[in-house]
Amino acid sequence: MIRILIFLLVGYLAYRVVRGWLGDRKTTGRVNGRPAGRIDDVMVKDPQCGVYFARRQGVAWKSGRDELLFCSPECRDKYIAAHAETGE
Repeated sequence: MIRILIFLLVGYLAYRVVRGWLGDRKTTGRVNGRPAGRIDDVMVKDPQCGVYFARRQGVAWKSGRDELLFCSPECRDKYIAAHAETGE
């Protein structure tokens, strides 16, 4: 009777180990804890320095109908100063 219980226990443990190995290789549909395919944010390019950054972290500046996004207030100020001198 004890041999049967030990056999069943070893079989169950082997089943769990194999299932764990196979489970790690399956795609779960998640990337970094988020659902795959979901766009979290869009990358935009700073018109002054050319650095790409997340849109939600940008510093906005509106000129007429256009709205520009900058990576920092310093880049925004440099852009405004450069374009104020040229009259654009």
